[in-house]
Amino acid sequence: MNIQGSNQQRISFGGGRAATPEWAPRGDLIAFTRMGGGEFRIGVMTPSGGGTRLLTNSWQDEAPTWSPNGRVIQFFRTTPGREGKSSLWQVDLTGVNLRRLPTPQDGSDPSWGPVLP
Repeated sequence: MNIQGSNQQRISFGGGRAATPEWAPRGDLIAFTRMGGGEFRIGVMTPSGGGTRLLTNSWQDEAPTWSPNGRVIQFFRTTPGREGKSSLWQVDLTGVNLRRLPTPQDGSDPSWGPVLP
């Protein structure tokens, strides 16, 4: 859309819904949560809506946030079931390098801090 809010255009298509968009620091990608088929997955797309790639394949991954250098996305994952536990995870833009971040308790809604000198 234009800066004043006019000319809004949909950019997310495909199965399910896209939510929690987050611009990459370089402005070349948007991370999002894809919700569909009872699953939440983390994906990225270009600002025009093209090049959509899903980076995770779990039951409930959501709330992506970019690293300051734009190479890594943090998010939280909840395990299935009534007693589902949430934990913090990271994935790089290839979707191959996925890792859980150790926390003393459950964790959700990660956010990167400022880059310090």
